[in-house]
Amino acid sequence: MNRLARSVVGMGLAASLLIAHAPDSQADQREAIHAFYTMPMPGADGWSLAGQNAIRGITIGPIENAYHPAVGYGSPAYERTLGECAAMGATWVAITPFGRVGDLEGRGVDVTFETPFAKNKKDVARAIAMAHARGLRVFLVPHLWVESGQWRAKIDPPTDAAWDAWASSYGAFVRAWAAVAEASHADLLSAGVELRSWVTTPRAKSFAAIVHDLRGIYKGPITYSANWDDVEDTVILGDLDVIGINAFYPLADRDGATFDQLLAGGRRVRDRIRKLAQMWNKPILLSEIGYTSRPNPAIRPWEWPDAMTSVHVDEKAQAEAYRALLAPLLDEPTLMGAFVWRVYADPDDVSQEAEWGFSPRGKRAELVVRDAFAAWWAGDATRKHGWPARALVPGIY
Repeated sequence: MNRLARSVVGMGLAASLLIAHAPDSQADQREAIHAFYTMPMPGADGWSLAGQNAIRGITIGPIENAYHPAVGYGSPAYERTLGECAAMGATWVAITPFGRVGDLEGRGVDVTFETPFAKNKKDVARAIAMAHARGLRVFLVPHLWVESGQWRAKIDPPTDAAWDAWASSYGAFVRAWAAVAEASHADLLSAGVELRSWVTTPRAKSFAAIVHDLRGIYKGPITYSANWDDVEDTVILGDLDVIGINAFYPLADRDGATFDQLLAGGRRVRDRIRKLAQMWNKPILLSEIGYTSRPNPAIRPWEWPDAMTSVHVDEKAQAEAYRALLAPLLDEPTLMGAFVWRVYADPDDVSQEAEWGFSPRGKRAELVVRDAFAAWWAGDATRKHGWPARALVPGIY
C-alpha cells in the first residue's frame, strides 16, 4: 500500500470510529476524542500518515513537596504553567511522576515520592484532565529518582534473583502509572527512562515482558525513552510503537564553537535519527531536548546544573544551541516531534534549579522555541508550503 493510500485508510478509520461512537453532549465529545488513541501507521513517517501533526511538546516537572501545598500537578499553579505552555505554542505537555530507588542495586521502587502515592495518582489524573481541557495532549513519563545521586541507567542488581525482584517491583510501579494513563486517557505512555543496563543487555527480555503487560492495561501508543548514546543498542525497540530518545546529543567537541559548527552538529543528529527511523520503520520522538543557559552548553548537554558552581549565565549560548538542533529537524519527516526539558508545575518557583538551568522560560531560548513551534514541520500531516503565519512573539525562523 502506498503512502497516499495508507494515509486515506488511516484517516478513514479514525473518522469511522468516532462516528460509530458519536457522543451526545459537549463533555461526551471531549471524552470521545481523548478515548480514541492515535496509533502511528506503519512506516518511519507513520505519525503524519495517521493524520497527526508533529508534536510540539514541553515537559512540566513536578513540585511534590509537602511543605509547599497547592503548587504541584493539578494545582492552580500548574494551571498557570499550562497557560504559559499553550502561549509558547505547545500542543503537548509531558508529565513526569517519580518513583524512588535507593541505589544502583535496584532493591525495588518506592512509589511514594514526597507525597503519598494515592494522592499523587489523583493529582496526576487531575493534571491530565486540566491539560486536555486546554486542548493540550499529554505524554505520561514515569521516572526513577536514585537517592544515592547516581544515574538510573546503571541500575544493576547483583544476582539473577535480585534482577527478578527488581523487574517485579519496577513492573508494578509502571503498571500502576499505566492504569492512571488509561483511566485519564493520556495520549502517549513511556514504559521507562534511561534504563541502559536493562534494555541493552540480555536482561531486556524481562523489560519486553513488562511492555507486553502494559498493553493489557493501556490501549494507547507506548514508547521508551532511551538515552541518546545507547538507543542504537537498545534491543526492545521492536516492541514499541514509537522510538523515544532523550536527545542530549553533543553538537560540538570544543569550547567556543561557532553557530555554523553547532548547526553542523544538528545536521548530524538529524541524519542519525533518520537512519534509526528507517532501520526500525518507526517514527522518532525526541522525548527530551534541552540545554542549560551557560557557556558552551551544547558540548555536554546532559550535565546537571545542580553540580555546577560559580557559573556565568549565558542565554545566547542556550538559544543558539536550541536553534542549531531544531533548524535541521524541522524538515525531517521521520521526526514525530520533541519535548523541551523543562518548566515546572509552579511557574513562580525558582527553587527547582539554578538560574543557569535547563528551563528556557523567560530567556532568549524561549523565543527560539516559540518560533520553532510556530513554524511548519515536515512531520505535520497538514503541512503547508511557504512561510507560516507570523508568531505572536517574534523569533528567528
